[in-house]
Formats: sequence, structure tokens, C-alpha cells
Amino acid sequence: MKNQFVLFPSILLCCFLSIKSISQSSEMDTSSTNYPKALVSFSDFKNLMDEVESHRYQRLISLDTFLKMSEHPNTIILDTRSKDKFMSKHIKGAINLPFTEFTQRNLDRLIKDKNARILIYCNNNFDGDQVYFASKTSSTRSEFAPFRKPIMLALNIPTYLNLYGYGFKNVYELNELVHVKDRRIKFEGKSVPIVIKNIISLKKN
Repeated sequence: MKNQFVLFPSILLCCFLSIKSISQSSEMDTSSTNYPKALVSFSDFKNLMDEVESHRYQRLISLDTFLKMSEHPNTIILDTRSKDKFMSKHIKGAINLPFTEFTQRNLDRLIKDKNARILIYCNNNFDGDQVYFASKTSSTRSEFAPFRKPIMLALNIPTYLNLYGYGFKNVYELNELVHVKDRRIKFEGKSVPIVIKNIISLKKN
């Protein structure tokens, strides 16, 4: 009986060491792994940018044209800001796919027809609302270059570039800085007050 008690801990120790050995051997040794290069190509980006530049230039439109086009069939207003900003405030009728979620699969799922007209806008199209449409500009001024012009880093350009690259080439971009109180444009979202005109007029009567 005494021998059994002595033997039992020994068995447990052997089991533990065996499991630990198996676990360590199953772990991948990455110290000498030679990974392939990341799926990143600056030359692809430059070539696409050169191709898109003239195409985009012909498709920069005013707010009036933007709004008229939005009423046509097979037309989408695409907002590529974050989901949170979109849900808070966006152009009425727009749909959302955050730029960070751009993939071929996600775009094909959202936009079934590659010939559909896609209207895009971003933060830098609107003035007067730094909460939901904060301007994306980089101030590169320093003590060595105090008068250097700020760099415009609007989301519209990478959005246009990527849509084109993914095969969606019927894109038009809003090319005006519109004040958010411009009566021609309608917004909707959680932060936009709902004005129920019919109820107000009924109460007056």
C-alpha cells in the first residue's frame, strides 16, 4: 500500500512532463521563419493614382449637380466615415461603409451593380460642424517652416481611388465646401432634430 502512494506522485509527474513536452513541440518556432513580403505595393498605388487623376478631375461636381444626380435611379450616396459619425449625422439617403472596411467582398455585397452611379462626400465637404464633420488637414508648420501651407487629407481621395481600384468607376465627388446650414441639403441621424411640421400646423389650427 505504501509503495502505491509513492508510485502515484511519480505517475502524475511523468504525465505533467509529457503534456508539457507535447505542448512545447506543437508551438511554432518563429525565430527563423522567413515570411513573404506584406501585401503592400507603393508602385501599384502610384500607378493607380496616375490613372485615376484625370478620371476624377472630370467627375468633380457642384452641390446642385450632386443633389440632382442623387434623385436618378441606380444612384448611391456613399458615406465612408466611421459608423459612429454616420449614425450621428449624414446626408439624407446615404449608405455607409467605413473606409477601413473596404474589401472586394464588402463592396460587392453592398453595391451589386458595378455600373451604379456612386456619389461620395467626406468631412472636408462641410463647414460649420467640427463635431461630425471635422476637417482633415495636417498643419505641418514648424520653427523651420512657419508659413508652410496646411496639407489637405480629405477622405474623398482615398475613397475615390479605392472604389476605382475595386472596379467601381462610375464615381462622382462633391467638390464644394458647403455650410451645414445650407437649406438645399438635408441631413439625418441621431444628432439631427426631427421637425414634424404636420403636427405643429395641426396644433396651431
